[in-house]
Amino acid sequence: MAWYELVVESGEGWHFAGANFPGSPFPFLGHNEHLGWTNTVNTPDMIDVYQLELDGTGTRYKLDGQWRDLESKWVTLPVKIGPVVLPIRREVLRSVHGPVIKNDKGAFAIRYGGIGQLGQLDAYYRINKAKTFAEWEAQISRLAIPSTNFIYADQTGTIAYVYNAAIPDRPEERKADWRSILPGNRSDLIWQGAVDYKSLPRIVNPASGWLYNSNNTPFTAAGAGSDLDPNAFDPVMGIELKQTNRSWRAYKLLSEAAVLDRKTLEAIKYDTGYEREGYVAKLFAALEGMKAEGKLADARDLMLGWDFTADNKGAADAIALLMIRDFMAADYNNKPFPDVAEKLAAAADHLTTHFGRLDPPMSDLLRLRQGELDLPLDGGSDTLRASTTWDVAEDGRLSLKHGDSFIMWIEWEPGARVTSRSIQPFGAATTRPASPHYTDQMRLFVDHKLKPVHFWRDDLLAKASSRRTLTTTR
Repeated sequence: MAWYELVVESGEGWHFAGANFPGSPFPFLGHNEHLGWTNTVNTPDMIDVYQLELDGTGTRYKLDGQWRDLESKWVTLPVKIGPVVLPIRREVLRSVHGPVIKNDKGAFAIRYGGIGQLGQLDAYYRINKAKTFAEWEAQISRLAIPSTNFIYADQTGTIAYVYNAAIPDRPEERKADWRSILPGNRSDLIWQGAVDYKSLPRIVNPASGWLYNSNNTPFTAAGAGSDLDPNAFDPVMGIELKQTNRSWRAYKLLSEAAVLDRKTLEAIKYDTGYEREGYVAKLFAALEGMKAEGKLADARDLMLGWDFTADNKGAADAIALLMIRDFMAADYNNKPFPDVAEKLAAAADHLTTHFGRLDPPMSDLLRLRQGELDLPLDGGSDTLRASTTWDVAEDGRLSLKHGDSFIMWIEWEPGARVTSRSIQPFGAATTRPASPHYTDQMRLFVDHKLKPVHFWRDDLLAKASSRRTLTTTR
């Protein structure tokens, strides 16, 4: 994930520390003096697909028994082919449902919850400058920012979770299979706008005192007695019910904690454990029932003796790391469960080919590599200390490319101004090997450490190695 860290102070009320994607004019997460938030991706049913009935010319579609012309507009797209940029003309089609795609199976119109909504950047800008929860929520409630979980906290101690999404306001009285392709010839199935913000899952100041999200269902967010009831929400909204291992672990550790102080929260963030739930339970049930001989039997037995942690200490950590990822990915993307014997054999072959054994230290296998720096890592796919995906190098090592990305800790101590710490495992100059910031955060990340964020001007000037003033001329 290519996060770019920044602190911005405008002099007219915009003072924010956080991160965005390169090219974005506004931070997407972080904090100002008064409040802060973070995001994860959610996956409600935000899109409906309609199959259109076209006439013989392919230029008209039937709606309520009447033929209508497809809207047609020609656009020119600059397409780069090697050193040459060619102007490519394409026809863009629309019906009253939305954009239209034609293929060998027919013509299909796409309608999504945020259709026509252009306020995303404005909303992000305004929540950057919010001073209270009411001001912040007023911008979230516009539903201009589609399909994002928000976890919020502020200097007053208010915490909140919002399952934010522009979910279509599908008519309850219409009997239709909204999860399948809809008939495009009925106007009564063409909804208008998104559901009301008040209809979305939302928790403010739960009795438990904590909130989290790890790309999981919003119905496990705050602990027993504080969680929302899934039966209180219309199933037509398509709110996901899935869990992740990170969710199982976070829920367990947060629920069991006697006190949620800094030390406890840091231990939870860097937790490398797996719960025997969901796809992990299914995987191990298959391993226990699998018949095998020779090296495959040895690999199976090694896996069955695993301690369910990816902390670089167990003999089975390396083979478990190789095994877990594909099963996690299949579960998250609703794909068929992989063949366990096949994946186990591939993992065993990889380890014996490159390391000469089934049980090398996981730290020999999983690496954080950039430039000439090559460091051992802990964590795994779908652990809270996330090492999710990697490139396989010629030497058989796994070079991390995605997992933990931008991490930020924000604190409001009583009577003190806000402070924060952060880390980016791949540094702040990923495309500039000559920069001193190309690898300068890697060791800190490997060691579970953070660096200070210089949010306040006096602190920044005291720590600055240089200072430049930029002026513009007209």
